[in-house]
Amino acid sequence: MSQLEPLIADLALILICAGFMTLLFKSLKQPIVLGYIVAGFLASPNMPYMPSVTDGHGIHVWSEIGVIFLLFSLGLEFSFKKILKMGAAPIIAALAIILCMMYVGTCTGELFGWSQMDCIFLGGMLAMSSTTIIFKAFDDMGLRQQRFAGLVLSVLIIEDILAIVLMVMLSTMAVSKEFEGTQMLNSILTLGLYLVLWFTVGLYFIPWVLRKLKPLMNDETLLITALALCFGMVVAASSAGFSAAFGAFVMGSILAETVEAEQIEHLIAPVKNLFGAIFFVSVGMMVDVALIIEYIVPIISIIAAVMLGQTILSTCGFLLSGQSLKTSMQCSFSLTQIGEFAFILATLGTSLHVTSDFLYPIVVAVSVFTTFTTPYMIRMAEPAYNLVSRMLPAKLREKLERNTDEQDEQAPNELKRMWNTAFKRFVFIMLINSVMCIAIMSIMVYYGEPIIANIVPAQWLHPVTALIALILCAPFLWMLMRAGTDSPEVNKLWESGTHWRVRITACGLLRIIISAFFVSCFVDYAIPWSILLGIFAIVSILFIIYYSSILEKQGNAMARNFTDNLSAREKIKK
Repeated sequence: MSQLEPLIADLALILICAGFMTLLFKSLKQPIVLGYIVAGFLASPNMPYMPSVTDGHGIHVWSEIGVIFLLFSLGLEFSFKKILKMGAAPIIAALAIILCMMYVGTCTGELFGWSQMDCIFLGGMLAMSSTTIIFKAFDDMGLRQQRFAGLVLSVLIIEDILAIVLMVMLSTMAVSKEFEGTQMLNSILTLGLYLVLWFTVGLYFIPWVLRKLKPLMNDETLLITALALCFGMVVAASSAGFSAAFGAFVMGSILAETVEAEQIEHLIAPVKNLFGAIFFVSVGMMVDVALIIEYIVPIISIIAAVMLGQTILSTCGFLLSGQSLKTSMQCSFSLTQIGEFAFILATLGTSLHVTSDFLYPIVVAVSVFTTFTTPYMIRMAEPAYNLVSRMLPAKLREKLERNTDEQDEQAPNELKRMWNTAFKRFVFIMLINSVMCIAIMSIMVYYGEPIIANIVPAQWLHPVTALIALILCAPFLWMLMRAGTDSPEVNKLWESGTHWRVRITACGLLRIIISAFFVSCFVDYAIPWSILLGIFAIVSILFIIYYSSILEKQGNAMARNFTDNLSAREKIKK
């Protein structure tokens, strides 16, 4: 008789427990995520009265795959254009909430004498509310169409993005074992560079590849292609020093802008549900009743910190973003829980061996309790507002209720609107093309130069490398200097007076200065130059690039292709 592999037997046990508990929790109208956690506890060695999982390493690997699929699916639901359309209010509120709650979590850990890394990770866990739980609660309570619900979901999107940044920061801190400002800033800048680079290159090429392969695409081939792109980006992100989850999110956000996004999301859902279930079950396996009893005081304290911190500090954050007192309280009472990202951060701390063993089960216990109380906290928002409103002085209440974001305002000046549109376009162009130039320069120095060294004499190595890099960067330098300068908004503003001409000229000069900086790097790398020779070379190169009809044609085609790919999904919907 053949021997069954332990991993297969473990999978059978996990799915049996998960299947039973999800049906039970569904019938009780409770979040299924909690069912997975309970199933994990039942299948763990901490539950002596039932069969338990034997291959812990295999389950850990599968749970990591689950995190990859969860972040990939999150990326598919994300859109950079949505962030731009949200305005400043959700961004201001999300930043204020995260900073305040991280401080609350860190201080709570310090009160119990925990290590610095435990306190910092706890702060990160408490800063992230649960998108899944809140979305489900709004859906069940019929609040999805309420204005405050839309604002909360916008804040949750921002929190999810900042959680990715937080994961990278915490990983850097875990490796260095200390908080070092310069290193942290360098990590954030590197993260931004890679994010823009991957998004730009991916959005330029991937939709084109999918269009070319469309005749060959059915559900099966599209699913395999999407998974190949996802795990390819996971490997690329890991090679660059980032987490696998970050790479999965980036590829998901790239595919979210393609016309196949909804089909991919539909196809990936069963795979995500399977591996996501294994991840949440593995979270439940970390629950240790003995540890929970031992740390019952910290658990109650953290629950209080989440409840009070979110209801008070988040209300202040939403008020700061320009919301009324009632809307702010409705939003803040909806955020009084921790969820998926808390588990992911806890898993990160455990895998890096920088957090204590007790932190994981404590966070799970807090999450379970706050998840159960979420619907009740949402219902309490309006009575709490009525109570606070009666207690406040009339003048202060009137001031808090005045809200520029919710009241009808006079339509903004047309010229200001056009300037805002043109300025955003200028910033976008400068960011994208600067990152592409930096990426090409880095690739040529670190990867291209060793190849060129085998072909040309040593004295020609730097000049040839710089020349090839300059040729590759030329279209991006042209777009950096000239793209968007002939748009209808810019032409209208130019004709509208000196005030707008000064602004447009200042933007144009800044773009030329940035381009000159990149060209000076090429010239400096190629030849030792005097000041006069260097200035002449830089000006000559800029002049050639600026007035090149070939680069103009190539740059316009690249910009048009990128813009078409970015808006293709919206055009299909229309």
